Amino acid sequence: MTIKHEIAHVGHVELLTPEPEKSLWFFTRVMGLTEVGTEGDSVYLRTWDDYEHHTLKLTAHSTSGIRRTGLRASSREALDRRVAAIEAAGLGVGWRDGDPGIGQAYVFRDPDGHELEIYWESEWFEAPPELAPSLKNQAQAYPALGVCVRRLDHVNFLAAEVEPSTDFLRDVLGGHPTEQIRLDDGTIGGRWMTFTNKSYDLVYTRDWTRSNGRLHHIAFATDTREDILRAADIFLDNDVFIETGPHKHAIQQTFFLYVYEPGGNRVELCNPGARLILAPDWKTITWTEAERAKGQAWGLKTIESFHTHGTPPL
Repeated sequence: MTIKHEIAHVGHVELLTPEPEKSLWFFTRVMGLTEVGTEGDSVYLRTWDDYEHHTLKLTAHSTSGIRRTGLRASSREALDRRVAAIEAAGLGVGWRDGDPGIGQAYVFRDPDGHELEIYWESEWFEAPPELAPSLKNQAQAYPALGVCVRRLDHVNFLAAEVEPSTDFLRDVLGGHPTEQIRLDDGTIGGRWMTFTNKSYDLVYTRDWTRSNGRLHHIAFATDTREDILRAADIFLDNDVFIETGPHKHAIQQTFFLYVYEPGGNRVELCNPGARLILAPDWKTITWTEAERAKGQAWGLKTIESFHTHGTPPL
């Protein structure tokens, strides 16, 4: 049976940082997210066009990395069906009370060990007077601060092996692979998965260390390519390390810029543009190792650290 649209979208991520004050400065003052609450060692932040309570949970920790990724189901019935499928696959952890603004969530792991949660009940954000937008179809006013990223776009996990986790996303959660890299030995080195009409929501790429559960990057979308060019100057002025870009990916054709936030996690700014997957019978695009060796879309070679840097560090 083909599973379609049981996952509505990637809702939020919990990011770990050993530099909580500096990371909070980066995400609020430089990236332009809005702080909406605190709880223990965690701060809740949101992008201005997110309809939910928060987009990012930033948690102080002894090291960097990603703790959990939240997926919103498309209905209560879809949630129940996906939980049953996860339990049948033997990867369930169990129900927990959700974070602020989120109802009960079911926690599970992918075959590589990354922790995710799926939920349905979600509190729509109601802006206080100082954040109230002029347009009623917008969740909050445009912050006009720093980069002003619009929304969380995708998460790229590192995995010891790509295929078990992406097969799990396909068979249990209803994800569809839109593009992939097939290495010369026949194995999959990277796979881009979508739950929606977006070209990708979750990505798995092979961890060169063959470790489990690490993060490559989280990505935030901007309105335009020009926002990313402006962001490069903002990062420069704020002494934020730019790893690579601005440039254009060959895979998915995304305009990109990668930086490291102060806690060490890689963050991407991306502008996917108007590229949507509208074909219901989309056939996965496969890239060879030789094709990927040519570099990015306009000839820029992929920087070595892009293959070696992940969080938490080993």
